[in-house]
Amino acid sequence: AIAQKETDKQLRETDKQLKETDKQIKELSQELKDTSKELGKSIEDTSRELRQSIKDTSKELRQSIKETSRELSQNLQKSEEDFNKRIKKLEELVGNIGNNQGDVAEEYFVNSLKDTLSVAGVNFDLLMKNVGLKIKNITDEFDILLVNGNSVALIEVKYKVHPNILEKLPKKIEHLKMMPQYKNYIVYAGIAGFFIPDDVIEEALKRGYFVLQRKGDVIQTYVKELKAS
Repeated sequence: AIAQKETDKQLRETDKQLKETDKQIKELSQELKDTSKELGKSIEDTSRELRQSIKDTSKELRQSIKETSRELSQNLQKSEEDFNKRIKKLEELVGNIGNNQGDVAEEYFVNSLKDTLSVAGVNFDLLMKNVGLKIKNITDEFDILLVNGNSVALIEVKYKVHPNILEKLPKKIEHLKMMPQYKNYIVYAGIAGFFIPDDVIEEALKRGYFVLQRKGDVIQTYVKELKAS
């Protein structure tokens, strides 16, 4: 009987402990549930804030890129305008230098020829410079013309003579003979310059043109078989 009482007492205490443990488990379960709820809400809030932050950052980034692109475009445009201005100024400078050199060469040969009025063994009565032509839709200009009663010498003057000048002479002769006063004239053609490559001189003589080149203070004349057009 004593043993049974002791056993019943132990069972009651065990039951009490189990109830206490069950209570603690329920309380812990509720705490976990509350914690999970709070954690879920916290995660949701954090996620929402993160999305908003990314959205704001993306908007700011796009705006920054747009502004940077606009500034870069403006800078490039300004740089291009400055570059074009510099190129234009350089072209004008080079053009002026070329024109000045051409004027110097032309003045030299005009002054040298006006005293003798003779070229390649042919004598002339009159020297004219920068003679313009405008007939219908054709315009041209002749640097120097030496004229007598039945013939005219057409002289193209360059500071430095390039081979392409020889390709232009036939057309210039044709244009000169379109002028009424020279249509029945004999036309001789030649080139004059301060610097003339040897191959250009050789080719000009082969085509029947005369060549005038400055040598110090005098004109050196090259002529082979003078062609009359």
